[in-house]
Amino acid sequence: MVSYLTDALVDLGHDVTLFASGDSQTKATLEAAWPRALRLDPTIRDALAPHMLLLENVRQRAHEFDVLHFHLDYMPFPLFTQMDTPFVTTLHGRLDLPELQPIFDTFTKANVISISDNQRGPLPQANWLNTVYHGLPDQLLTPQPHKKPEYLAFLGRICPEKRADLAIKIAAQSGLPLKIAAKVDKVDQEYFKSTIEPLLSHAHVEFIGEINEAQKPEFLSGAKALLFPIDWNEPFGLVMIEAMACGTPVIAFNRGSVPEVIDHGVTGFICEDVQGAVGALQRLDELSRTEIRAQFERRFSAKTMAQNYVDSYTAMLQAAKRPVLRQVAVG
Repeated sequence: MVSYLTDALVDLGHDVTLFASGDSQTKATLEAAWPRALRLDPTIRDALAPHMLLLENVRQRAHEFDVLHFHLDYMPFPLFTQMDTPFVTTLHGRLDLPELQPIFDTFTKANVISISDNQRGPLPQANWLNTVYHGLPDQLLTPQPHKKPEYLAFLGRICPEKRADLAIKIAAQSGLPLKIAAKVDKVDQEYFKSTIEPLLSHAHVEFIGEINEAQKPEFLSGAKALLFPIDWNEPFGLVMIEAMACGTPVIAFNRGSVPEVIDHGVTGFICEDVQGAVGALQRLDELSRTEIRAQFERRFSAKTMAQNYVDSYTAMLQAAKRPVLRQVAVG
């Protein structure tokens, strides 16, 4: 999301500096905090250290920018609440952890942005500036008209809260094949082996594993629907708009951000349980894949996301009685 946002801000004509790893591909001016992406660097044993260097680099140059935009959770709060340059942080993860309460009780003036209204629930005391939904570049994922929709799709991660097991159950009861394109992180290996792997022997299930961006258009365009039977309050759910970008309907459980992302009866169906999802699959003919793609373009393009952030920056500058926006730093 930081990459898509940064490039879209540049496309809108803003002067943007990206503080990130040195191997980042960006239209912005790149300031490398570490040579390689931390998750791809086998020499990294303390990932916090490069983050501290990044923050110090931003601190030293903060006066050069009109706005600082962080994606590092609450890490910038102690340092940058003491500085003059307005800053905002997008919170990307779950906020229902009890240890977060004293953080946001303490840093009451730190501007934060949510990625859904539902995400805000556990932290009503936070200084919410805006909600900005994620967006994707228009041409990143597109419908593939030659691909006939023939199966159900599950895309994302294998973990307890994503409920791939329920996707398998929904497919079985609907009589449709299911293709699972998902990664298994180390922390979820045991869950995968104990709960999901035994279900993969079912004839209607095909486990593909993790796929990349280039493979997603074919995978999603070939699906009658994407199943999203989550069992937690998802802050956003990027796979939903990835499906919409390909014109693919989403069958999602009514949790977290789902009612904000899916237009029931237009881009998919919002259900309460397995039986509701099975019933919704009988109504797919009511949906237009062309309209689903059009809704993606209207609501979830990277340009829309970037403009909503610019509006947020402007509101923050006005509140601080600062000049209009010229330069943005994203880290």
